[in-house]
Amino acid sequence: MIVLATAGYRFWQYRETQARQAAGAAFQSALRLDASGKSDEARAALAKLRQEAPRGYANLSRFVEAGLTLKKDAKAGVAAYDALAADASLDPLLRDTAKLRAALARLDIGEIDSARAALEPLATSSPYRSTAALALASLAIAAKDWPGASKWLEQVIGDAQAPQTDRQTAQGLLGLVASQSPKP
Repeated sequence: MIVLATAGYRFWQYRETQARQAAGAAFQSALRLDASGKSDEARAALAKLRQEAPRGYANLSRFVEAGLTLKKDAKAGVAAYDALAADASLDPLLRDTAKLRAALARLDIGEIDSARAALEPLATSSPYRSTAALALASLAIAAKDWPGASKWLEQVIGDAQAPQTDRQTAQGLLGLVASQSPKP
């Protein structure tokens, strides 16, 4: 009985590995299709993966599909990322990733207020807090809101978990903000 159970388990592992390898190859193929300018074919390949692949590749396919949609139609791409952000079946990190991508895409299409509203919660309680805070600081700089820019930049500088490059960027921008701020 133990030998049969072990053999069955090993066979199941083998089949799972095969399925993951096939999904990986299909995913790479879809990416190559997009890189060669065949985005509609890539989108179809990704849709098939979303339906048939193991969960990890299915989720990756959804994100790549949203990115392809964003390249073709910005508003539809934002909606695709919003749908991912609202999907409770996704890991919270993936949902935050989708929220950030949607917010940054909103900036690209000029929806500044909705982008700001989406970035603010990410800047306070997300693994992407330094990226979101830098984006908010950039918006504040563009609006010549020097105190607002300082607030977001100081948050990044004070975040010991922020990447060093983000802290350095924030320090450089804080120097710019200080030079532009009206003197009391």
